[in-house]
Amino acid sequence: MEISMQKIREFHRQSIQDREGFWAREARRIHWETPWSKVLDDSRLPFARWFVGGRTNLCYNAVDRWLDTQADQPALIWVSTETDQEIVYTWAELAREVQVAAAMLQSLGVVQGDRVLIYLPMIPQAAFIMLACARLGAIHSVVFGGFAAHNLAQRIDDAQPGVVVSTDAGSRGGRPIAYKPLLDQALSQSVHQPDHVLLVDRGLVPMSLQAGRDLDYATLRARHLDVQVPVVWLESNEPSYILYTSGTTGNPKGVQRDVGGYAVALCASMEYIFGGKPGDTYFSTSDIGWVVGHSYVVYGPLLNGQATVMYEGTPIRPDAAILWRIIETHRVNALFSAPTAIRVLKKHDPALLTRHDLSSLDRIYLAGEPLDELTGQWLSEALNKPVIDNYWQTETGWPILSAQPGVEEVPTRYGSPTFPVYGFDVRVVSEASGLDSGPNEKGVVAIEPPLPPGAMSTIWRNDERFVTTYFESFPGRQTYSTSDWGRVDDDGYWFILGRTDDVINVAGHRLGTREIEESVNTHPAVAESAVVGVADPIKGQQAVGFAVLRDSALLDAPDGRTRLEAEIKKVVEQRNGAVARPSRILFVGSLPKTRSGKVLRRAIVALCEGRDPGDLTAVEDPSALEQIRGVL
Repeated sequence: MEISMQKIREFHRQSIQDREGFWAREARRIHWETPWSKVLDDSRLPFARWFVGGRTNLCYNAVDRWLDTQADQPALIWVSTETDQEIVYTWAELAREVQVAAAMLQSLGVVQGDRVLIYLPMIPQAAFIMLACARLGAIHSVVFGGFAAHNLAQRIDDAQPGVVVSTDAGSRGGRPIAYKPLLDQALSQSVHQPDHVLLVDRGLVPMSLQAGRDLDYATLRARHLDVQVPVVWLESNEPSYILYTSGTTGNPKGVQRDVGGYAVALCASMEYIFGGKPGDTYFSTSDIGWVVGHSYVVYGPLLNGQATVMYEGTPIRPDAAILWRIIETHRVNALFSAPTAIRVLKKHDPALLTRHDLSSLDRIYLAGEPLDELTGQWLSEALNKPVIDNYWQTETGWPILSAQPGVEEVPTRYGSPTFPVYGFDVRVVSEASGLDSGPNEKGVVAIEPPLPPGAMSTIWRNDERFVTTYFESFPGRQTYSTSDWGRVDDDGYWFILGRTDDVINVAGHRLGTREIEESVNTHPAVAESAVVGVADPIKGQQAVGFAVLRDSALLDAPDGRTRLEAEIKKVVEQRNGAVARPSRILFVGSLPKTRSGKVLRRAIVALCEGRDPGDLTAVEDPSALEQIRGVL
């Protein structure tokens, strides 16, 4: 086994010990209008600058660069089982739509460095606008369509966009979900007001327009059909986009990404991790509101000259064979999905897995949440295809741990995302001592700086938070903390063991429990609350809330408990979106806390999952834990 892994380990060693030589070679994958003067500036760690002085453009590399060789080949394949539509855009057609979108934004005053906030479902216009922003040097910030007005308002105030791009509605399971009322509500709550709101009218629900602010996408598009917009060449370290991610405080963090490092990292990953080459077709089921949607629906495949499938729909509509039908129809070579989607498919007729011709499909990749051993094995055996688990974060932009078949085929192990990816100097670190842990010892998964190309460069307008959040977790050591527990076995295989902080993962959606608690606490009957993530066989985790009421007598009213639980869930949904709604709200007289007032969330989770809560000597009032047991 050791010999069979020699190449991948040597490849990784080179990427760490000779970072400049390694990444200088990889940077040849993309077009540089101006060469860089220095591969890496690590003089001010943890801030790292890659390909310093080099000038390039994400849109040029993702679109224009391929027009000479494959203009008439598919580039963007849009499939919507929600609206029964399917459109294939060639590279030439994609280039035209991106030019038009750039001209539209330019006509609204968007210039280099301006922010454009995108609040759209999985429709082609979302990709057009993202690429148009990249063309102009504007900074896009995509907000997941499942978020409600409160979340949206927070992001508008932080990003301060000059233009917001949205729509009348998305659709889920054939049911329209109105976007415009949520946007209007968010704008009524936000301090910052954009100059323009550009709206894609899909005709799904009626939509009211505010005169002077709201503009129709189709009308504006018709005015700019033949406008040519030149590329704005950007220094490699200029920001390309902001993507907000939940944290342990109520305020989301705006992960800021660069231009050149991101392009190089994604282009290389398409070959080394995903086995892709120009002309292939890649299918990621992610939403563009998440990092996978940015990296592996829009940018990654296109940067490598691969067609990308953009899917609006669920994995079970019209039936549980829809993913396999898309793969057959469009000759997909690699599928990237989430474990939750596969666990849902396990509940359906297994014959659906073999209905379609999957001969084009080389591998299936699963990420976004922990992949349990049984699900990975079931899918691999059912389809007779390799299933590769990979682990990463919004902050890193591309995988930290994964098999890398484009480097070397190695044996994978169910339940393990295999090995560290080239460029990432990954360690398991003791939370207490700050020292590296040994084989099979549990610790925090950490990355020695500098972070590789494509990883976050900072938090938008908050360098201090970037340092304190990610690089001050270990005593006497400036190392990036993923806030995930992990261990490495004797053969060097890595295993992820769950979060160290108060962020939970529900069906691939990363949610801060603090944000949900803040919403629960806005209900007038609630004095305080605690929200925890509890293991769930389908979604990975589910949010469960425990609330202390101002007046416990409210529970004695007819249907008092049921009514209050429904009201609180509705409040959370209105403020944070349906994705954040707890599965249960349970009522207790007090929350278990330490003597210093910290809620014992890990003990609550253990009780919810039927496990021993461990050492409880620090609990101030043991009866509070008994109350938790009682309501469970």
